Amino acid sequence: MMIDCWLLIGAALVQYSDLELAINTLVSEFHRSADDGMTLNTTQLQSLVSKQLPTFAKTLDKEDSLGPVLEQMGVQSGQTISFQNFWTLINKQAIQLFDATHNKNVKCSCLLQ
Repeated sequence: MMIDCWLLIGAALVQYSDLELAINTLVSEFHRSADDGMTLNTTQLQSLVSKQLPTFAKTLDKEDSLGPVLEQMGVQSGQTISFQNFWTLINKQAIQLFDATHNKNVKCSCLLQ
């Protein structure tokens, strides 16, 4: 379902795509969820993922599943999660979704950073 979203910025009316709206939501929610606006603890990450990435959140419900995800994000034991760490997770999820839904002859090798 495509939802038209228009925002008035200055004197211009700007239309955002679904992708742009999703990215804006993820960025805004990360910073809103972070105590200091800069980093999350694991509980805050799980809450954010549950709200914004419910399909992925189901994989985190399994016992000991958070550790490998944090490792993929480059987060060491006891560290907080920076936006760059979080964006690494989003990049990996986007690539996995692309691979699962698109022609198998096309391979996404992009690194969104």
